[in-house]
Amino acid sequence: MPNPKMPATLKGLVIAAPSSNTGKTVFTLGLVSALRARGVSVEVAKGGPGYIDPQFLRLATGQDCYNLDKWAFGNEQLRARASEIAQNTDLLIVEGMMGMFDGAASTSGSTADLADTLDLPVLLLVDASGLAQSIAAIVHGFATLRERPKVCGVVATRVGSQGHADLLAEPLKETGIPLLGSVMRSEALTIPSRHLGLVQATERAQTEALVTAAREAVEAGVDLDALLLAAGILDPAPTPRRLPPLGQRIAIARDIAFEFAYPHQLNDWRAQGAELCFFSPLANEAPRNDCDAVFLPGGYPELHAETLSQASEFLNGLRSAAARGALIYGECGGYMVLGEGLVDAQGERHAMAGLLSHSTSFAQKKMHLGYRDITPEPNPVWTMPLRGHEFHMSVLIDPGTDSPLFHQKDARGIDLGPSGGQRGSVLGSYTHIIDQAPMPTTG
Repeated sequence: MPNPKMPATLKGLVIAAPSSNTGKTVFTLGLVSALRARGVSVEVAKGGPGYIDPQFLRLATGQDCYNLDKWAFGNEQLRARASEIAQNTDLLIVEGMMGMFDGAASTSGSTADLADTLDLPVLLLVDASGLAQSIAAIVHGFATLRERPKVCGVVATRVGSQGHADLLAEPLKETGIPLLGSVMRSEALTIPSRHLGLVQATERAQTEALVTAAREAVEAGVDLDALLLAAGILDPAPTPRRLPPLGQRIAIARDIAFEFAYPHQLNDWRAQGAELCFFSPLANEAPRNDCDAVFLPGGYPELHAETLSQASEFLNGLRSAAARGALIYGECGGYMVLGEGLVDAQGERHAMAGLLSHSTSFAQKKMHLGYRDITPEPNPVWTMPLRGHEFHMSVLIDPGTDSPLFHQKDARGIDLGPSGGQRGSVLGSYTHIIDQAPMPTTG
């Protein structure tokens, strides 16, 4: 049954682009901020498994930006999570990932796949630098490659002048897809990057200025009334299946070294009665000793290895929690901290918690990127198949001797073997858990 709290009509719009680095995040920042300034109640979500874009999008709304991942969620769970996000709001805006048709395998899990499943129209962003009449061919191709989803309009980004904008609008008339606006090229509309993507929002001193610049650019160049009319109807759906909590009272590391935790996961835990208690390892804070579980999310511990190695209250707090039998789970960066040691980019080894027997290195960099189909080994938390992803540059230099936590395949079904480790009540893996695996479909 649909959630009775849902308003009668939910509306939504998906932001997509032909490729990455088109300006989707900055445009979405500006659009959400501009609509909220007009009194429109907006929720924003991020397509795919990314963590950093949602940090910036959270700044425009003042509240969590949730992920909507078609490959990890499956059809019904995707609809359920989208409906839950959109409840009691005027409009759900979903920023897509990569190019519109880029996904896990073929177009599975792509932004187009997500929009199709939610039956929402797509607003296509096109980087117009170096383009004039050829924009029509790009838009025509993306709009007609598949019957669904519908491309309802175009916004050109990195436009050089008003004359350039006029030049782009004319050929689009032949496609039947309107140009709903242009965002002018500006150095103020850029976000710096690092080895795993954009620099975190909390690290950028001028993030507020970025939001303001993006809003002003959208207000100046985009027909917001036409954009609102182009949004589609989002059908209500039942309450989503919940990820099981790690415990009843969970201590969660949260600072710039441990920022990669999915809001939907934390919300699932709260919905099942768990109390969440946040602490900062970089401030040498220990998890509360009345917590029965500790969660160390991913982030950038490799950039703060020396500080963490000297955070005696934090490390001793972890060891005390393990000694009393509290469940401790580390994910990606958190997994690195649970090991014996972490080698930083300069090749210096720093002692970590030593609760698992592996060691990692950021001096020996190798990109690990991709979705994971997860079968948990016997453990205290997960009995069901899971979906997740890996995204890290560090490597295991010593796999240790602990029992594996997961057995994994990639999105194409290729067996990747065992991963992670567990020792007593301490669990960890490089893989970020996104959700339970989709329920099998029945014919």
